Amino acid sequence: MLRANYHTHTTLCDGTSTAQEMVDRALELGFLHLGFSGHMDPDIHMDWPLYVRTISDLRERYADRLDIIMGVELDSVYDPACCPGAEYVIGSTHFLEVDSPVPMSVDGTEEQTRALCDQYFGGDWYALSRAYYGLEAQVNDRLGCTFVGHFDLVTRFNDSLHFLDELDPRYLRPAFEAMEYLVEEGVPFEINCGAINRGRKSEPYPRTELLRALHDFGGEILINSDAHQAERLDGCLDVAVEKAIECGFTHVNVLAHEIDGSVGMRQLALDTL
Repeated sequence: MLRANYHTHTTLCDGTSTAQEMVDRALELGFLHLGFSGHMDPDIHMDWPLYVRTISDLRERYADRLDIIMGVELDSVYDPACCPGAEYVIGSTHFLEVDSPVPMSVDGTEEQTRALCDQYFGGDWYALSRAYYGLEAQVNDRLGCTFVGHFDLVTRFNDSLHFLDELDPRYLRPAFEAMEYLVEEGVPFEINCGAINRGRKSEPYPRTELLRALHDFGGEILINSDAHQAERLDGCLDVAVEKAIECGFTHVNVLAHEIDGSVGMRQLALDTL
């Protein structure tokens, strides 16, 4: 069992469980590491000082039982200066650079995503996905992220809407180009279980073909549940471990505090989990 998660949301952003409830669940599961990663993006941006106080207090109170790390999920179109002191950054792309009166994400609602495509990409889903991956390729240059979050989030509604063929070269080519560029920059990717954890998709992000390409490019992985509720903190982590092995990976990375207080990355063999 993987006893760690670094993509964790609480009532401080768009989660439904408190940070304390997440810690309680992590202890119940026997976790060794728990990373909090509240949203900072054009639509959801936390009260950062409150977040820092809350997570710092929990880290001190449970230091002898659980390694708690204060991270952030930062969007590619948001200012990284908004989260001073974050111990790690998930670099994610939810929003595209379009001149919309309100923020329009690729994973908000089916109706919003359709409107985004119709209004700004002429109804061409492949054009939208090219724009998405063009921005995704810049996520580390813009944010200096620790790892890439849910790489192919642009397909959030594809299982239900079937708006594009995820094996079509028009879709895969820009995805591979972005992935290869990020791997060359040394940025790990997460296998994100959020969509399958909540019954929204049949595969984790990245989907199998992309995950195999990530392995072939020499990429590194973390595995996260993207939990918004305490009861889903370990949701589908075992599925992701099996998928990683199937795609050729031999190890997963975990974040942990070092003796000097810094956060480092360690490797765990997948066949031991």
